Amino acid sequence: MLRDIFIIVALLLILAGCGPSDKTKVNSPGDTKPAYGDIMVEGSIGDASNLIPILASDSSSHEIAGMIFNGLVKYDKDINIVGDLAESWDISPDGLVITFHLRKGVKWHDGQPFTAEDVLYTYQVTIDPKTPTAYAGDFLKVKKAEVLDPHTFRVTYDQPFAPALMSWGTAIYPKHLLAGKDISQSPLIRRPIGTGPYKFKEWVTGQKIVLVSNPDYFEGRPYIDGFIMRIIPDMATMFLELRANGIDQMGLTPLQYTRQTENSLFRRNFNKYRYLSFTYTYLGYNLKSPLFMDKRVRQALAHAIDKEAIISGVLLGLGKPATGPLKPGTWAYNPNVRTYPHDPAKAQSLLAEAGWKDTDDDGILDKDGKPFSFELITNQGNEVRGKCAEIIQENLAKIGIDVKIRILEWAAFVNDFINQRRFDATILGWTIPMDPDLYDVWHSSKTRPGELNFISYDNSEVDDLLERGRGTFDQKERKKCYDRIQEILAEEQPYNFLFVPDALPIIHARFRGIEPAPIGIGYNFIKWYVPKGEQRLVMTR
Repeated sequence: MLRDIFIIVALLLILAGCGPSDKTKVNSPGDTKPAYGDIMVEGSIGDASNLIPILASDSSSHEIAGMIFNGLVKYDKDINIVGDLAESWDISPDGLVITFHLRKGVKWHDGQPFTAEDVLYTYQVTIDPKTPTAYAGDFLKVKKAEVLDPHTFRVTYDQPFAPALMSWGTAIYPKHLLAGKDISQSPLIRRPIGTGPYKFKEWVTGQKIVLVSNPDYFEGRPYIDGFIMRIIPDMATMFLELRANGIDQMGLTPLQYTRQTENSLFRRNFNKYRYLSFTYTYLGYNLKSPLFMDKRVRQALAHAIDKEAIISGVLLGLGKPATGPLKPGTWAYNPNVRTYPHDPAKAQSLLAEAGWKDTDDDGILDKDGKPFSFELITNQGNEVRGKCAEIIQENLAKIGIDVKIRILEWAAFVNDFINQRRFDATILGWTIPMDPDLYDVWHSSKTRPGELNFISYDNSEVDDLLERGRGTFDQKERKKCYDRIQEILAEEQPYNFLFVPDALPIIHARFRGIEPAPIGIGYNFIKWYVPKGEQRLVMTR
């Protein structure tokens, strides 16, 4: 379910990852009493674009929105579905009807009561054709949505839909502030009002976003009084800010993790964590470009790119090769797909089959008088992606392909290039969904501007498998679908799936209550605290 990419548990997935936790404990003070107060300051390379989640597709926006809004359900620390705004639910024996029993006494940040009418509005605005969202697909499966009373909401499906329950983990919006208005022009884009553990306070574009704890939060007031996302577009600068106590948390680069934090200053003042993340990094091709329409060309590039050199040289071994869009070790992962060992000679042979030869002896392959030259774009501030681009550039130069690298500021990268399909190839990453529903990224219907299939992938068998995979509750049948999808993607190489990196968060040691779990470390953020005597910052309300 690709809603998990950037939506349902955005904070959880940005702060966290999955898999066995390998925590490097660098400071172990004795247990102290939880206390309210202090502020968590996190570094981010990119600013948010829009704080209404259905209108945004970037991780910064969803991390902040994930602290402001709630869904009806969420994942717990062991990746089980539990209640959020819904305290319980009933599912009919055939799986087609879900009746949600909502929490009573929940209030929006402006003091208005939360009711089932808000859930119905969220459903209606999401499926409204005028709403520019990439996330309507799950709700379009709903046959009927109805309010039974202020705290009971029912949805009916006309056929099985495997991700149905978790699809209601999407953010719920306040009807009283949005109904009858154009959501894409709402002031909530810049000043959101939710039901979540933190309230919006301030957004200074390109500098910071400030949140303050919600004292009336239904799960209890968060111990940490405030959260500040500082926008620092360069990882080296961000690391200097960490060292100087200008920020409390960031995701380290492999070099920072393995070398630059291995000294007494960091051992004394910070805790590091490491675990295989719920993300993958890929080289994606614009399949509308004549350069990349031939499958043999994409397969050739897969043989030409030295994936192991990237993992050892860029990640310093802190990650695993990716073979597709699902995480190794999870139930839907297929370990038996085609792989592409580093083989420049095989790459050149495939390119020759596709008509690419160096006819003028200038060292660059050409076809029909045109050289094989393209621009590879990625975002500013991500050192790992930049280094990957350089290795790919070097690998492809050796087989006669000219690659020009272009690094772009995040907002321009997303809005002006990716969303507008103005690129030849790109290095990017996706969050791997907890549920393996891959519909939003790979179905051919999801190629409109702002949607997630921005490489324009179109395969009728994959479309059918995606629909079948989400259309049954039988996990064995679902696995057959996703196994075959992974086989096709590995064969067709619309992405060169590069690696699944280790998550490498570092957090100032004054923050306690962090408990690694299968879901990662961010699931219980409202329980993190700083002992009274160690608090540094004061949040003004």
